[in-house]
Amino acid sequence: MKTENFSKTKIKICGLRRREDIIAVNEANPDYCGFIVEFPKSFRSVTADEVRELVKNLSPEIQPVGVFVNASMELVRSLLDDGTLAMAQLHGQENESYIAELKAHTDKPVIKAFSIKTVDDMENSLQSPADYILLDQGSGGTGKTFDWSLIPKIERPFFLAGGIGEENLEQALREIHPFAVDLSSSVETEKWKDPEKIRRVVDIVRKAVQD
Repeated sequence: MKTENFSKTKIKICGLRRREDIIAVNEANPDYCGFIVEFPKSFRSVTADEVRELVKNLSPEIQPVGVFVNASMELVRSLLDDGTLAMAQLHGQENESYIAELKAHTDKPVIKAFSIKTVDDMENSLQSPADYILLDQGSGGTGKTFDWSLIPKIERPFFLAGGIGEENLEQALREIHPFAVDLSSSVETEKWKDPEKIRRVVDIVRKAVQD
């Protein structure tokens, strides 16, 4: 279950939507931060213009990632092309041709999210032409984990998401060795990003890097 050395595990804080969230991540300094773009079904959704404004104050050390769910190619490309986003994360039913077209028009990395419930789900994820795969429990932001034993030894870099928080983050780092961990609901209090929770989980990952 290893793709890169444990000491290199990175961390992404997802679902930012206000100026206070940017301040919090700038202080904690995760590797990535995520914005759910133009997906009204999520209370964390922000508009393209809101993302553009938010990233203006983001530390240059943190890579902004746009999370899209069956979005138009035009929307995704516009935010990559104008430098707003460093990466695109696809969380819908985007197929291989969609990913191929997107990659043909940008040199920025593409992440494809997969819901892992069976061995077949895992096998399908490994065939993705995306630069990275993200392994999740389901629709994202649910705070629930999936059966990590479904993850085989993986030679390609992957993000681990779904129900990761302070109580099981060290276990995920120790047992799964993902390229990166992706947290959202576990660093919130009453549905708002909590600066202290963000700081603590980033500290856990950074401490693991030093071990």
